[in-house]
This record gives sequence, structure tokens and C-alpha cells, in this order.
Amino acid sequence: MNLPARYAAAALILAVPVTAYAHHGWSSYDETKPVTITGPLNSVSWGNPHGTARVNWRDRQWDVVLAPTSRMNTRGLQLGDIDKGQRVTLTGYLRRDGTAEMRIERIRVGDKTVELR
Repeated sequence: MNLPARYAAAALILAVPVTAYAHHGWSSYDETKPVTITGPLNSVSWGNPHGTARVNWRDRQWDVVLAPTSRMNTRGLQLGDIDKGQRVTLTGYLRRDGTAEMRIERIRVGDKTVELR
């Protein structure tokens, strides 16, 4: 194998774990400081690898990382349960770096509370 091919192979081998870590890098959220917010959802995306939503809080629009759709379905949260404009209560963790993103552990919709993790 020539030198450029070796570099390419090494880069590929190193990139795969980094990609996996980037998606499941829960250490980027501060689990020592849970927050609970209530408000209407600006948007909802029901898809894989996990659902997402957006909500306004502290004068910013926040990206909300939900659980995988299969887990939400199994635990009792269906696609029709949440929608744009729906008022929800979210409990989770903010990113440590100040990015307007939160990982949600629990969602309350009406009188239903669903544990996502």
C-alpha cells in the first residue's frame, strides 16, 4: 500500500469513532444542573436517530434533543401527542459550552409525563 493510501486508511479508521462519539457525546451536557422549562414548541421533528424540537426560553430559541422515536413510542409518547404550538414542560440538561441546546430526560404533555432516557 502506498503512503497516500495508508494516510487515507488511517484517517478513515480514526474518523469512525469520532462520528459515533459526536452523536452520543452526552458528556457535553451538564447533568449536575437539571432545568425544567414550560412553553409552546416552535417545531417538532419525529425521526431517527432521535426526535428533535425547538422552544423559546431565556430570550433564545433552543434545540431540544428528544429520545429515539422507537423509545418514545414504547414509553407512551406518540407523534400526535406533541406538535408545533403545543405547550409542554421539559426537564433536561443544557450544553456545557453555552450552545442553545438541551438534552431532554422527561416531557410532560397535558397530564401525561414520559421518561425519555
